[in-house]
Amino acid sequence: MDMNDVRDRGLVLLGCGKMGSAMLQGWLKGGLPAGSVWVIDPKPSDWLRGIEGLNLNADLPAAPAIVLVAVKPQMMADALPSLAAMGNGETLFLSVAAGTSIAYYESVLGGQTPVIRAMPNTPAAVGRGITAIVPNGAGAPGMDLAESLLSAVGQVVRLESEAQMDAVTGVSGSGPAYVFHLIETLVAAGVAQGLPEDLAMQLAKATVAGAGALAEESDEDPGQLRVNVTSPQGTTAAALEVLMDADRGFPALLTRAVKAAADRSRELGK
Repeated sequence: MDMNDVRDRGLVLLGCGKMGSAMLQGWLKGGLPAGSVWVIDPKPSDWLRGIEGLNLNADLPAAPAIVLVAVKPQMMADALPSLAAMGNGETLFLSVAAGTSIAYYESVLGGQTPVIRAMPNTPAAVGRGITAIVPNGAGAPGMDLAESLLSAVGQVVRLESEAQMDAVTGVSGSGPAYVFHLIETLVAAGVAQGLPEDLAMQLAKATVAGAGALAEESDEDPGQLRVNVTSPQGTTAAALEVLMDADRGFPALLTRAVKAAADRSRELGK
């Protein structure tokens, strides 16, 4: 199955909030005709309404190439059963809904349904996301198609098992919020040292964005990059003494934070 199948047989987007919209924008930019896309959304945005040729809340094709499920988990129980007739067939179900297990899809759609579960993150909105994907047995042949669709909003990685999805949630799924909070607290700390808030904000945002870009593009690992900017007995060393404290610094804090997110993900998946 490839993009030609998607053009010919159609793609159904079930739910089109921020994540669905970011992906759809990427596909349209990449040359997917709007006429090959069906969107089911109870409250479509003005942007969606304005896309010429898009099949918005129209009757669905009987066997589309792919159904991308992007509804909020609490709406899943209403939305998914309406597509049960497409189960156990040629239609690939690709889920970006947090906390919804492959087993749930198989219970609603049938065990022979090709299903791929994906965990994207919010930088997808600016094309800088990273998405982890894992198939059920029947979904494996669709992995290349899923990867090419999801690469419209950033990088894609493949997991060995669905059990890894809870840890992915803790690291990259929820991770952007940790970085936003780091920026907030860095700004507050700058203000406490006498900077005006707007200047502290500009410095903090640029520093976090720049360091992230450097870490991604550099051949050196982040530990080495840290060493490179740390002069003995210098200013950075003084700060790192606090942040790298094994009991009270980042090592203890982030281990607990990521574990809390992963534990919550496991609870929600039950």
